[in-house]
Amino acid sequence: MQALTEPAIRASFVNCTKGEAGRLALPRGLAELPWEELDFLGWRDPGAPDRGYLVAEHEGRPVGVALRRAQRAGAGARQGAMCSICLTVHAASGVALLTARKAGRAPGGEYASAGEYFCGDLACSLYVRGLRRASAGGVRMRESLSTEEKVARTRGNLAAFLERVLRP
Repeated sequence: MQALTEPAIRASFVNCTKGEAGRLALPRGLAELPWEELDFLGWRDPGAPDRGYLVAEHEGRPVGVALRRAQRAGAGARQGAMCSICLTVHAASGVALLTARKAGRAPGGEYASAGEYFCGDLACSLYVRGLRRASAGGVRMRESLSTEEKVARTRGNLAAFLERVLRP
């Protein structure tokens, strides 16, 4: 991923107002991030744990998406779960169903949303490259794919999610 500046990140958001994008908490140390190892920049809001954000290159431009954590159902909360983006298995608390309001309004003037299971810390890029390990109870499954193929699959899964967010 290309390194992004704070103004570029804020301008990239497609599913919130400019005011909301201007107020969101950005991750610290943008200049020190391992941009070449990231398929997307993802972070959780430390002041609002139910909120997260991601910015990815999509169709040649950065696209930012504001996310909300869906309420967890009580049943099955102790079981493991798999991220739908990078396919890392975590303890249930390590995966979150994150929803994004779709860009624009659907026919009839209603807002719609798209959801996906993500690594709770939004560090899919690091898990797929073996640079971060899943917490206790989580694993990366053995696969015959190369790291480059796993990265391509992760990018494809992310692109499919972004397409759902961008299309009303």
